Amino acid sequence: MDLEKFSLEFEDDFNTGRFNESKWLPFYLPQWSSRRSTKPNYCFRDGHLVLQITEDQKPWSKEFNGEVKVSNLQTGVFAGPLGSPFGQHRFAKNLIVREEQPFETTYAPKYGFFEIRCSVPDIGTDNVFALWMIGLEDEPHRSAEICIVEIISSKQPKQGATIGYGLHPFGDINIRDEFYEDFFDFDVKDFHTYAVHWTPDYVDFYIDRQKVRRINQSPDYPMQFMLNIYEVPLVGHNSNHNNYPREFIIDYVRGYQLNAQ
Repeated sequence: MDLEKFSLEFEDDFNTGRFNESKWLPFYLPQWSSRRSTKPNYCFRDGHLVLQITEDQKPWSKEFNGEVKVSNLQTGVFAGPLGSPFGQHRFAKNLIVREEQPFETTYAPKYGFFEIRCSVPDIGTDNVFALWMIGLEDEPHRSAEICIVEIISSKQPKQGATIGYGLHPFGDINIRDEFYEDFFDFDVKDFHTYAVHWTPDYVDFYIDRQKVRRINQSPDYPMQFMLNIYEVPLVGHNSNHNNYPREFIIDYVRGYQLNAQ
């Protein structure tokens, strides 16, 4: 991917060793739970952000998502009134706003090139590691997802890697579900870059700056980042046997905009 025609407009390389409140909001979909209950666990190590699931961490929303735990940073939040069904990322039909949220964004671009450089040092058993983009959902149809990278522990082969990426529509009737889980001959324990070039007509997906697929459809509204590690307990596996903390190491997250012609 040639970035000479792009200008860098968002970057966090995490080398200050401090959380940057001007770029990230430290919670996960708090409208379906609360900001307090969805605060992420993380640290900084060797100039990297390390998102963690810790041994004593509680599920983020037992009411709506069971025993799932998550540490997440995001760049926007929107929700309707308390008790209403309106809010970002309606992943289940019975969702109800449990804590009202002010509408705020730190970064919500429309089109561009976006990438993460990251590693998963211990793939584990029931974890998911991801960077994705979602619509602000300030209008209900602005709800699609562009998944830049999703690494699911239980789907990893003994050698190589299975990487998920693609589009999910959620409430956007103009987007059809088009998601892929492909094999790549590398080790997710090493640092790799995962990226998308999002245009008005298509979304191209890249790994280590090499294009792996084009999807010929595109959301047409601003989208925010969701950066996270999950623990999603598998049937038949006791998560108490996990080696904690579970960790997702991020070197940087960047966003570029195409220069004016």
